[in-house]
Amino acid sequence: MVERYARKEMSEKWSLEAKYRAWLEVELAAVKAWEKLGLIPAEDAKKILKNAKFDLKRIEEIEKETKHDVIAFLTSVAESLGEESRWLHYAMTSSDTIDTANALMMRDSLKLIIEDVKKVMESLKKRAYEHQYTLMVGRSHGIHGEPITFGLVLALWYDEFNRHLKNLYETLEVISVGKVSGAMGNFAHAPMELEEYVCQELGLKPAPISNQIIQRDRYARLFTTFALIASTIEKVATNIRHFQRTEVYEAEEFFSKGQKGSSAMPHKRNPILTENLTGLAREIRSMVMPALENVALWHERDISHSSVERFILPDGFITLDFALNRLNGVISNLVVYPENMKKNLNLTGGLVFSQRVLLELTKRGVSREDAYKIVQRNAMKVWERIQQGDKPINSKGESLFLEYLLKDKELTQKIDKEEIKKFFDYSYYTKNVDKIFARVFKE
Repeated sequence: MVERYARKEMSEKWSLEAKYRAWLEVELAAVKAWEKLGLIPAEDAKKILKNAKFDLKRIEEIEKETKHDVIAFLTSVAESLGEESRWLHYAMTSSDTIDTANALMMRDSLKLIIEDVKKVMESLKKRAYEHQYTLMVGRSHGIHGEPITFGLVLALWYDEFNRHLKNLYETLEVISVGKVSGAMGNFAHAPMELEEYVCQELGLKPAPISNQIIQRDRYARLFTTFALIASTIEKVATNIRHFQRTEVYEAEEFFSKGQKGSSAMPHKRNPILTENLTGLAREIRSMVMPALENVALWHERDISHSSVERFILPDGFITLDFALNRLNGVISNLVVYPENMKKNLNLTGGLVFSQRVLLELTKRGVSREDAYKIVQRNAMKVWERIQQGDKPINSKGESLFLEYLLKDKELTQKIDKEEIKKFFDYSYYTKNVDKIFARVFKE
């Protein structure tokens, strides 16, 4: 499904043609390097650089016989050249070509992922400032806790993606390495300068040491980074799905004109995009284990990693790119209902102010244990009233919790009634929002 809706820019980077194009880029960089080192005559190098090309159908035909994709590729390229083709792939092994080309493809694709994350962060920042002071209830265990703002929720998500962004830049450095060290990585048939010239030409760094392959801890680092991003995508998606629940209805995915939610129930407006993102996150995380298992190979190399990478490299990049772009659309178009947030905030009849009352009692010399008992016994009365169907606000416009607190003589002996009323002030909980934003957004 992802391939069907994948962004063309990313999917094209992992096409069969793109793979062979990257292989050819590595091979031509090696030709240039050998010319610089004095092995290949300038005229031969010129012919190769000008005429070398491959044919997809021809590679497929040759591979049916050779059962070796690199040999099939090299044979196809050689057919586009004359005698100078003898210099193609000189003193190189298959993994010199494949792994260095993989680095090119991963590097360029990861730059797209970085741009995707930046777009998500821009959208989160914009919506965070839009709802910087939009009051809502904070929940722990799914139960109402204390007042927060929806802007703080969005700012928290932004901060998490900011950590992923830093991780992506570090990962970009880790994967952007090439190798042209030969069959066992010992540079027996080519000088180390060859590898240095090739990597410089391609904009990569030479691996400090390699055997027959680039070590797969680098690839595992890439996929653990992807998994962390996927987990945050799921975190955001899961929260939005909860906000959209009918009983909550504080925010919902944009529902376009003509959109249908259910084949059976015409009234449905389902959180299908965020449900889809939750599933995609699971798919991306599933790639971590095989990537980790690819680290341990037999001695200098086996090809148990190869079949895995033919799946997880294109699928990982394409799926994450798709998911980030879908998430960005969800955030940008998210419909927010501040009035419902305020209504839900008042559902528990003022219980969200319980901690403030507790702390004010302790400031006046009451032990924490006694203060807790005073506040809790009144809170439990409110829970009972709400369970019985009573409205959270009484006829005087007071919350049930305030009503009971004002009747509690042990409490009113410690704190004046008018002062107790002042504790029920939402602005108390938003007084540091601007400072939090300044810390998160560095503004």
